[in-house]
Amino acid sequence: MTFFLAFLGVPLAVFVTFVLIPFVQAIFWAMTDWRGFSPDYNFIGLDNFTKMFQDDVFMKALRNVALLAAIVPFVTLTLALGVAVAITLGGPSKGPVRGIRGASFYRVVSFFPYVVPAIIVGLIWAQMYDPNAGLLNGMLTKLGLDGFKEFAWLGEASTAMPALMFVFVWGLVGFYAVLFIAAIKGVPAELYEAAKIDGAGRFRATFSITLPAIRDTVQTAYIYLGIAALDAFVYVQALLPNGGPDNSTLTISQRLFNVAFRQGQFGYATAMGVVLAVVTLVFALLVFTVNRLTGGGEGKEKARGLKARRAKVKGGAQ
Repeated sequence: MTFFLAFLGVPLAVFVTFVLIPFVQAIFWAMTDWRGFSPDYNFIGLDNFTKMFQDDVFMKALRNVALLAAIVPFVTLTLALGVAVAITLGGPSKGPVRGIRGASFYRVVSFFPYVVPAIIVGLIWAQMYDPNAGLLNGMLTKLGLDGFKEFAWLGEASTAMPALMFVFVWGLVGFYAVLFIAAIKGVPAELYEAAKIDGAGRFRATFSITLPAIRDTVQTAYIYLGIAALDAFVYVQALLPNGGPDNSTLTISQRLFNVAFRQGQFGYATAMGVVLAVVTLVFALLVFTVNRLTGGGEGKEKARGLKARRAKVKGGAQ
């Protein structure tokens, strides 16, 4: 009983107090016409939710965050995995498996964008994308690409979303690269030696040992990144505070903020928050389901089999 109270009871109480109860309260306020700065309100049932799904602006924001959640985690984690594998396993092919020379330097450089506050990253890239004085257009025109002179990256509906996604990836890839580096370093070196005995090259070892061994880490990272993409606010607000041309980059968080603090419709905004929470939970459940259906955990069994085979070979040699 003491163990339960110490290690489970307190965290459970914190979760109920600061997560579950506020969420239940949010559901209640989502079914009212509360204005936020008044104690008066009327219970209106599901009217806010009905209104929401008839709101073209909200539906556009929902599509935008779905696009962010589909692309940003995939691109970010693919790049992060590439960097992590190159740094930890990209050393000389002869001898024991080891990383490239200067790996510590590359880890620091790749992690640097993450230590910069997100709002600062957004403001930096807003200046980079500036059509008149931005560094990006200046570099492209210097390379002879005159079509990019005074090109408004954030002012065109066709380029605003890709430009926003690039900032997301740039700001987050370093953190996940360092996370994957730590995970890869936890993979026993004996597994790679066993793969060498079986004649596996570095590319095969990456897909047969490294990725299966860190699959749980990748899954967790995918969920965190998906949540960050669905809840995108700081980067978007810094780059495109008005939602971009034709609301092409408007997110649910932005729409929620505008409805609550600019229009004073806190009940309606809370309903948006409830929908965003449900979408986030569905996303996490989808990632868990896909991971299980595609054989999550089988890779570790395969890796253990390689290790056992190496031990058997050693025993036979003796």
